[in-house]
Amino acid sequence: MSADYQVHGSVAVITMANPPVNGLGLATRQGLVDGLLRADADAAVSAIVITGAGSAFSGGADINEFGTDKSAQEPHLLSVIAVIENSSKPVVAALHSVAMGGGLELALGCHYRIAAPSCRIALPEVKLGLIPGAGGTQRLPRALGVEAALNLIVSGESVNSEMIGALPGQKLLDKLSTSAQALAAEALAFAQGVAAARPLPLVRNLPCRHPEGQAYFQFARNMVKGMSRNFPAPALCVDAVEAATRGPFADGMQIERAIFMKLMQTPESRALRHLFMAERAASKIPDVPSDTPRRDIRAVAVIGAGTMGGGIAMNFLNAGLPVKILEMKPQALERGLATIGKNYEAQVKKGKLTQDKYQQRMALLSTTLDYADIRDADLVIEAVFEDLGVKESVFRQLDAQMKPGAILASNTSTLDIDKIATFTGRPQDVVGMHFFSPANVMKLLEVVRGKATAKDVLATVMAIAKKIRKTAVVAGVCDGFIGNRMIEQYSRQAGFLLDEGCTPEQVDKAIEKFGFAMGPFRMGDLAGNDIGWAIRKRRAVERAEMKYSRTSDKLCELGRFGQKTAAGWYDYQAGKRDAIASALVHRMIEEHRQQLGITPRKIADEEIVQRLVFALVNEGARILEDGIASKSGDIDMVYITGYGFPMHRGGPMRYASELGLFNVVQAMGRFARNPHDDAAFWQPAPLLARLAAQGKTFN
Repeated sequence: MSADYQVHGSVAVITMANPPVNGLGLATRQGLVDGLLRADADAAVSAIVITGAGSAFSGGADINEFGTDKSAQEPHLLSVIAVIENSSKPVVAALHSVAMGGGLELALGCHYRIAAPSCRIALPEVKLGLIPGAGGTQRLPRALGVEAALNLIVSGESVNSEMIGALPGQKLLDKLSTSAQALAAEALAFAQGVAAARPLPLVRNLPCRHPEGQAYFQFARNMVKGMSRNFPAPALCVDAVEAATRGPFADGMQIERAIFMKLMQTPESRALRHLFMAERAASKIPDVPSDTPRRDIRAVAVIGAGTMGGGIAMNFLNAGLPVKILEMKPQALERGLATIGKNYEAQVKKGKLTQDKYQQRMALLSTTLDYADIRDADLVIEAVFEDLGVKESVFRQLDAQMKPGAILASNTSTLDIDKIATFTGRPQDVVGMHFFSPANVMKLLEVVRGKATAKDVLATVMAIAKKIRKTAVVAGVCDGFIGNRMIEQYSRQAGFLLDEGCTPEQVDKAIEKFGFAMGPFRMGDLAGNDIGWAIRKRRAVERAEMKYSRTSDKLCELGRFGQKTAAGWYDYQAGKRDAIASALVHRMIEEHRQQLGITPRKIADEEIVQRLVFALVNEGARILEDGIASKSGDIDMVYITGYGFPMHRGGPMRYASELGLFNVVQAMGRFARNPHDDAAFWQPAPLLARLAAQGKTFN
């Protein structure tokens, strides 16, 4: 059983025990019901307390049961709550740490609730593309008031128990305990104090009205739809809460259940649930157990004070770790420090950072021009120019200077980590930590595992990624790792589309309509087109057979590197980032087509999207087959958190599975017959072909 039963005097205490967050799995639900029935039958028991062991009251549904028969097996949560409400003795929920989702719905079904300070309370189901499904949309408005409840349900965000307790007229919390340590004793005393109280109060019997009625809900619906156009759940949250105000509780419950079941079948919810699981699975490395020892990281050094180096440094400063930045020239250090200062000052002006915290973070930052000054750092990350010769120079000096056991990390986006490790006498300490620009904002961190990288180094880097609030995904060593190896194929297709008849803005608009944050040409202008140019020059030597459109090189030969030169695929006005269609670029593309003898054709948005996205899918399948990524969910996390892939589609691999891999392979066959494309590339990866033939998916 995942629930412990004990009697203290006349009070029975049922403690959920399903670590780490007391998920409401089948065994826990059964344990709760058994405990409730046992207490109800015991004449010596006059009241019941439900609480959670460890670091949570309950985080809600047990993620290990997602998609299994156990999740709906009786007693399901609705049945558990019915047993609580029908108890002949008062049931008190003693909340602490976390009371979220089904955990909060369970508490709302209890007769009374007492909470420890700083308990985080939320109904986050909307983040999975759902609405609360066990009465949350019906009970919370009754306990908290319609507007406060709707804000919590639509946002999915948590609030602490003190904020709830301070709301006028709230009936969610009957008492706040004096401290987390005192909760157990105070809950027992509270339960004894209400043991004889009758009738037993039920949240479901509280009134639920809004003074503005229909007008308020229409306003709320308009606001929500404007903010969540790709997700149906937020607007349906409004419908469910409105139902709580318009009829009997039982009718509202039926409406909530119907909406919940409808949303469970939507591709958006399936995508979000997939990403929820994928994010948790990404931190698990098959051959690195969770109890692998970790190295102590107390001080960090960063090599390079440019945009990337400064952004990387900010992550560690934000987490309270001292950082020392090394540069070769004083002017470069001064520029880097000024940029970090400006970034923090902008946050202070926007109210996102207090002046005190800004000063605390800057106090953790120091600089040097001498490698000897960073020798005591526990982790050093180089963020210098993307050239193997430059990296060699840095790593030879790090090997000579850094203390034994220090982790030597490279921020390279494409280069061979195994080769970089050979520049040292300690390859086991070398790892890739590929941050994405801007490094202080983007969530993704590709952790590149070399063939000699020690397991404790991997475990340490994954833990430090969590500390600096990054989503870390492990990649093997290959050119471009996961993200950039795939994006190259996406970019190649974008170039071929220009050759065949598209304009940059047509391609960008089509993929942005699909849901990408930014199309390939706007992305190139933001990142710098010269970066891709340097990679193609290297490719010309290393992989001469790889075919590209020449338009990108022609653009760079004109000095149009993007926003930094105020001219790229688009024109830019000084001080603005608005992309303006360029007549010069259009002429260049047209002249190039004429040189190739290509008559431009009209290309539908559907073809644009399929060629770009299926290029990602096919290369992703090869990456899985090569062992560069261990699971398809890792690839999806890379693209959602690092490349702006639309979240409501779940990542490229999930999207392909949703479409059906058979259909993806058929489309690829059509693209292979295009004389202006790369037929060899469109041969399905063996893994993709095999799964499609078997009617299976990547998931």
